[in-house]
Amino acid sequence: MSDPLADFLARAASSLSPDPPGPDDPTSNPRGDHSLDPDGAELIPQPPHRQAAVLVPVLFRADGPTLVLTQRAANLRDHSGQVALPGGKIDPSDPGPADAALREAHEEIGLPPAAVRLLGYLDPYLSGTGFLVTPVIGLVASEATFRPNPTEVADVFEVPLSVLMDRDRYLLRSRAWQGRTRWFYALTFGERLIWGVTAGILNNLRERLYPDAEPDSVNARRSVV
Repeated sequence: MSDPLADFLARAASSLSPDPPGPDDPTSNPRGDHSLDPDGAELIPQPPHRQAAVLVPVLFRADGPTLVLTQRAANLRDHSGQVALPGGKIDPSDPGPADAALREAHEEIGLPPAAVRLLGYLDPYLSGTGFLVTPVIGLVASEATFRPNPTEVADVFEVPLSVLMDRDRYLLRSRAWQGRTRWFYALTFGERLIWGVTAGILNNLRERLYPDAEPDSVNARRSVV
């Protein structure tokens, strides 16, 4: 019988980037919601981009691996009430994306940086608002506890990794935004909707770690909301 943790770590070691991407590397082509536009007409935000980082925290529980997500506080100016990964802007004092992601996770959900084992990086994700987000994958100690900062986070919850690695759960949706059509991934977990940048990053995690489940073409059912 295979060891789920050993399998996950092996996939992470072979599939994740060991080093963070450089900011606004001219040779890179960051993925983002613009890359989901079936007509290829979506405008790509031009550099310089605002640098940000998020932690993708994976936990191994007795009944299987989970991924930690947050629901943003309802009083926030941007993206209030949305499901998100802990993270935020990279400050000038942050040595790199991993430091920023760990700092933000500590500030938002009380996760001590020492409780996280860094495993690598996903592709940077460019948001429609011009943030270039570096996802940092981390294995969280099973005994870690979370204390959400109520000014930023309304709730901290876990989703089974098997749910997020199921390609059939990712729907490609669209809606009107600032006079144009915006395309994005979305999936549900119970009554929660995971969409936009967060869903795009989680889908990239799925593509990286479980490419054997990837079809020849983008597996997403289109719906307009």
